[in-house]
This record gives sequence, C-alpha cells and structure tokens, in this order.
Amino acid sequence: MEDPSLDVTDKLLMEQIQPGSRVLDLGCGDGRLLARLRDERDASVLGMEIDIEQHHGAIARGVPVIQADLDEGLHDIPDLAFDYVVLSQTLQQVLHPKQLLEEMVRVARQALVVVPNFGNWRIRLQVLKQGRAPVTEVLPYEWYNTPNLHLMSMHDFQDLMRLLGIEILKEIPIINHRAVEKAWLANLRAQQILYVLQRQEQPAEHSPAPATA
Repeated sequence: MEDPSLDVTDKLLMEQIQPGSRVLDLGCGDGRLLARLRDERDASVLGMEIDIEQHHGAIARGVPVIQADLDEGLHDIPDLAFDYVVLSQTLQQVLHPKQLLEEMVRVARQALVVVPNFGNWRIRLQVLKQGRAPVTEVLPYEWYNTPNLHLMSMHDFQDLMRLLGIEILKEIPIINHRAVEKAWLANLRAQQILYVLQRQEQPAEHSPAPATA
C-alpha cells in the first residue's frame, strides 16, 4: 500500500509552483510529481535520478530525466536555469547537504525542500524509553540499512539556513499527513516539513537562535 504522506507531500509541493514554471526535481524517483506538474500545471520539467529502475519509470511516464548522482553536484546547470528546484525526502541521504542546498538556490529562483523531522516526539520517546535508534513511519529503517546519513530537527535546519544566508520564505509542518501552517510546538509534533527557500542578497551573520521544543 502506498504511503498516504506521498499524496499530501505532492499536493503541497504542487501548490507552491506557479503554472508554466520551469521545474527541476532532484531525486525525482519514477517521475510521478513531474508528470503531474507537466499535465496539471503546464510546467516545463526535468528530473535527476540515480536509481536505474526509477529512472526507467520516469521515462515510461514521458518525463525527461537525467541519470545522475546528486553527490557530484549540479555544476553543469547554469545559474537560475529554473524557477523551482524540488528536493523531497532526499536531503538527509546525500553526502554533502550543505553544498547541495547552496547549489539549489543558485540554479533556481526558489528551492522546495521536504525533510523528515528528527525532533518529533515519537522519535524522542523511542530514544528515551528504548535507548535504540528510532524507527518510525517517516524513518522506517533499522540503523544498519538506513539510507539516511544526516538527520535533523527543524531547529537544525533553521540554523543551517542562517549560516548559509538562505531565506526561509515558508515553513510548513506536516503533522499526521496534514499540512499545518503555524503549528504550535511544530518541532515536537511535525513528522516532516516543507521549506520554501531562496538566496538572500546578503548572508546572515548572526548566531543561531536558542532552540526550544
């Protein structure tokens, strides 16, 4: 059975993208999102995917896709070649997330990033009660077979954006498969978060704000 959060995430991503836009999807999988953007938003789309079976799935949908490793960067893509670049549930799996985020806001006017929230209360409770690496619906792997290399909370991500001089235009927590804007105790409750980002004109230099729940 397909994860219901996938439909929620796709719908939320599509709501951020204006009709007729140029969209690059990094780690596009089988091209499901790009096909919908092409058909329902009249978007000009391109995907990047390393997995050969997923790559073939995207081609079967008629989605233009490049087989490429995101860890090798986006050096061949010109500045502002796209209106939007999407990275959904993939940032935590790349070797160099900081560099990839910097490249994303270089190649597109806005970056849409969906990440799991390691600050969620279920994860905290599992670690506290069991003393083991957590396994959840959003992070469904054991420690020995997980593709996730870099786990973060909302506060961790916010701190990195300040460091990189990247502006968070929107921060939308996803709680129990629902987008909840301006949710209370979001870092405690959200399983995933959608960030809409763009490069600031001048990098921020202030220190990270103190973290709360």
